[in-house]
Amino acid sequence: MENKKENFNEWYNEIVEISGLSDKRYPIKGMNVWLPYGLKAMQNIDGTIRKSVDSREFQEVSFPVLITRDQLSVEFEHVKGFENEVYWVTRGGMDQLDVEMALRPTSEAAMYGMFSLWVRSHADLPLRTYQIVNVYRYETKHTRTFIRIREIHFFEAHTAHDSYEDAERQMEQYLEIWKEISSELCLPYLVNERPEWDKFPGAMYTLAFDTVVPGGRSLQIGTIHEYGTNFSRNYDIKYLKDDGTHEYASQTTFGLSERLLAAVIALHGDDQGLIFPPGIAPVQIIVVPIPSKKVDTGIYASSIVKSLQEAGFRARIDQRENYTPGFKYNEWEMKGVPLRLEVGEKEVDDNFVTASPRTSRKKSKIPLSEIVTAVPQLLAEVKLELTKRSADQFKGLQNHIKKVEDIKKANGIVLAGWCGNKTCAEKIEETYEFGTLGFSRNHKESTKCVICDAEGRIGVFSKSY
Repeated sequence: MENKKENFNEWYNEIVEISGLSDKRYPIKGMNVWLPYGLKAMQNIDGTIRKSVDSREFQEVSFPVLITRDQLSVEFEHVKGFENEVYWVTRGGMDQLDVEMALRPTSEAAMYGMFSLWVRSHADLPLRTYQIVNVYRYETKHTRTFIRIREIHFFEAHTAHDSYEDAERQMEQYLEIWKEISSELCLPYLVNERPEWDKFPGAMYTLAFDTVVPGGRSLQIGTIHEYGTNFSRNYDIKYLKDDGTHEYASQTTFGLSERLLAAVIALHGDDQGLIFPPGIAPVQIIVVPIPSKKVDTGIYASSIVKSLQEAGFRARIDQRENYTPGFKYNEWEMKGVPLRLEVGEKEVDDNFVTASPRTSRKKSKIPLSEIVTAVPQLLAEVKLELTKRSADQFKGLQNHIKKVEDIKKANGIVLAGWCGNKTCAEKIEETYEFGTLGFSRNHKESTKCVICDAEGRIGVFSKSY
């Protein structure tokens, strides 16, 4: 396996393949096959997202994948932002369609025509919906599994409110939701307000959650958007007020994609393979019986797995013949299982198991009677260690720059004074190839722009995926 620190890109590609997450040999570029292990990890991430939004009274929906050109054309700015990425369907069978249809690049145009039917009065608000679907974007750049692809596994929440103030409260709630999700995935991040020229098409403003992978590039892993009434005016989403007048609804959205899985792979994996946070691991605990001529370690191990499964853990036993215990240890380490339990002759004789967390070389003995109560603590320790490691790594890839010429020495993201002017941002990009992520919401202090010396705030710049 490639060395992660020395060649991150090759390490990433290799670990995705050998761990059985995805197969990119499908004959359409950028449209990969989800393999069972990778799909289960993504489904567990989806479960984390669902738990967080469902607890806040969001309702799940599912909209059709096709959107007519007329639906898209209602919001010109939005369409313009995606016009080079849309897949168009022009025929049904052998018949030329009267109206061209697009595979959804995102769902505003599909949803908001229906919102105008659903929202009638003040009592219908707030409206909070979400769906987890595939979206399609004709990506022309170099594709990379889970990072830059053409068929994207996508969570999108869409809301409507009776005032801008209530929509702003929704934006704050999104930050709370994201904090819960990122905590479960052990992902560090900055909240950056995208510059005017890079906000989501049609949004008043966009906040993005950016992390940094070991190769030094930033990775956008989530976005929230304040729309105000920009979309509701075009799609006629308005409600009847108590005084008998009508008002346009204010709207917001929240988007997450399979880039979350990419970030988990990139930030937590090591030279031995993946390391999954326990909350989303397809297999949380692998039990490996060590063959013995004196005792049946398989029966002993099977009873342990049954107890763990009944307690709600995702536990499996590896009883494959013709493979040594060492081979099995290495394979499950590569697949990122948080906790391994070993069962040999001594364990059977003395009624214990040997526990080996993926994040530590230290092994411990757990009495058989205490396994179900001890495992949660061991998994919590794995999560805590992953959180600490990724936070330390994230901190080490942040560069606080006072002089613009120091950007050339930076690896990771650059935090530097910026006036907000596009001309100054373009100078940084042209000279140092660091794109602009926007103003940092994590650093609110005033400072001087490193380019023009005008008053500004902390801007965030990086090479990105």
